[in-house]
Amino acid sequence: MNIFLVVLFMLFTTSSVQASDLAKEKRWAEQTVDSILDGEDIWLKAGNLKFLSIYTEAEDESSKGIIVVHGTGIHPNWDQVVKPVRVEMTMLGWNTLSVQMPILANEATYDDYVPLYPEVPARLKAAEDYLLSQGIKNIVIVAHSQGSTMSAYYLANNDHKVSAFVAIGMQATQKDVDINAATSLKAIDIPVLDLYGSKDLPGVLETVNKKKQASSHNKTYQQQVIMGAEHFFDDKNEELIEAINNWLNQLK
Repeated sequence: MNIFLVVLFMLFTTSSVQASDLAKEKRWAEQTVDSILDGEDIWLKAGNLKFLSIYTEAEDESSKGIIVVHGTGIHPNWDQVVKPVRVEMTMLGWNTLSVQMPILANEATYDDYVPLYPEVPARLKAAEDYLLSQGIKNIVIVAHSQGSTMSAYYLANNDHKVSAFVAIGMQATQKDVDINAATSLKAIDIPVLDLYGSKDLPGVLETVNKKKQASSHNKTYQQQVIMGAEHFFDDKNEELIEAINNWLNQLK
């Protein structure tokens, strides 16, 4: 193979590396900013990339903060799970910061997201740093679906100041062992609430025991099922918020 072909191959493989769909992020941001009724849009930086987040202050002054992490392909003001958590937890003493995570086109599969995971730490670290800059000392991550897997990956592989983690509808079916939620849970020792619905996705329900076994070292790991809830907790927001709030309140 001559040098020209080598260079051409390198250029092709480099350009083929999967990255977040920034055009889609831009479209989401344009739609989302106009729809924010509670909170304000905040633009954080991960390296040279600016990404949308929504900061909502607690109703009463508080030094507690929640980083809200959405699931596959959506945005930080999504009506299901994400918006209820980011808004309603402010009524219970928590400042919230809902962040835009790396996303792909709608037709992308779960496995298509694997190359995006290296982009996750910079975004969650930026979210941490922002909350710290606001005088918030007690930081918790509340994440849904693939956002839970991404958050677990971050917590397992990076230094952080997160004190607790609520994983909603997290499955451990990922073929890539490095991002599999069970692999991540083995390296997490902060309090974890593994929360799911009794009618959740098969990938969630079928890996309940796998996640529990992976967390056997963590005495502060807890699983809780909300009866009748599906993956997006439609008509179960009250039960969802109550479960999160009760668990956070019992932490020392």
